[in-house]
Amino acid sequence: MPFFAYKGRDGRGQLVQGVLEGADSGTVAGQLFSIGVTPLDISPSAAPQQAGPGLLERLRQHKITDTEVMLFSRQMNTLLKAGVPIMGALKGLEASTANTSFARVIREIRESLDSGRELSASIARHPGVFNLFYISMVRVGELTGKLEEVFLRLFNHIDFEKFMRDQVRAATRYPTFVVTAMAIALIIINIFVIPAFAKVYAGFKAELPTITKALIAFSNFMVSYWPALLAMVVVAVLGFRYYVNTAAGRLAWDEFRLRIPIAGGIILKATLARFARSFALAIRSGIPAVQALTMVAQSVDNEHVARKIETMRENVERGESVLRAAAATSVFTPLVLQMVAVGEETGALDDLMSEIADMYQREVEYDLKNLAAQIEPILVIALGGMVLVLALGVFLPIWDLGQAALSRK
Repeated sequence: MPFFAYKGRDGRGQLVQGVLEGADSGTVAGQLFSIGVTPLDISPSAAPQQAGPGLLERLRQHKITDTEVMLFSRQMNTLLKAGVPIMGALKGLEASTANTSFARVIREIRESLDSGRELSASIARHPGVFNLFYISMVRVGELTGKLEEVFLRLFNHIDFEKFMRDQVRAATRYPTFVVTAMAIALIIINIFVIPAFAKVYAGFKAELPTITKALIAFSNFMVSYWPALLAMVVVAVLGFRYYVNTAAGRLAWDEFRLRIPIAGGIILKATLARFARSFALAIRSGIPAVQALTMVAQSVDNEHVARKIETMRENVERGESVLRAAAATSVFTPLVLQMVAVGEETGALDDLMSEIADMYQREVEYDLKNLAAQIEPILVIALGGMVLVLALGVFLPIWDLGQAALSRK
């Protein structure tokens, strides 16, 4: 997505500026309002250029994981509930955190608080660690005076999101492993096995079947040009990673993932479960639906679904109901839409969205349990086809030679 430079004023009236990522200027304005910043100017900009750390510092750095942010939220909830001041809580967490990178982030948050900034504004200075949803929820906690409750909700939310991401990885791990194993076996056969049989057949000086000629020709090609083939694979992998890191590439790849047979349905359900849980949490915390959809779109780990949520936000902003906006995306089932309708009619949309998240979670867990049974027939057919081709190519000449020898007797 494109970047936009903004200027605005925070709750204290102080001028703030920076660069945010969003689908358009309206989305960026919604992000700013959600963290308590009134935008004055928003204009397209290049990606923010940050001075990277030195080589020695990069080697010493540790990646900050979602688990550490989750534990940070839980510990903040416990300390604030016990009556420990925010500054004291952060100082204690800084001293007890084993990850030096995260300890540095906590120290910078504490120093920012000490200079007069609010907690939400302080953690917003670390977008690589705390996403927009997290920042907005902390802002809500500050405004409502329920910061410890918000940290508990964030802990449960991050725990749920981590679980669903693990489910998505599990959905793609098994077929990826099997396909990779088949590719490695095919390479070994073509480089080591078929050349050995080719030498035997060359000694017979007999006419070989067409399928055997094709296998030998392909094997000779791999043996002769394997350095070029290896280089092509490396270039393809690097090119794919570069393309996926672009806005258009990420959108195309995320849309393709949802269309993968069997696994794509599981990924979509897991993504929608994260959306429903995040939206329910935002609504329950008192955030308006338009701002909640903006926040959720930024936190969903699928660009295609994020675009659908942005479309929902635009429709709700024009005055349509959440039900009509959700139906227009064509990603929710009729049962889910019916639950959304009931939630809007009864004023319990947050509870119904939580029910939707639980329903999708149960479906994902069920689908994963049956994933092997669904994929096995496809893999058996693929393996059977590969074995059949190899068996015919390798053993047909031997069979023909044996028949010829018997006929001579």
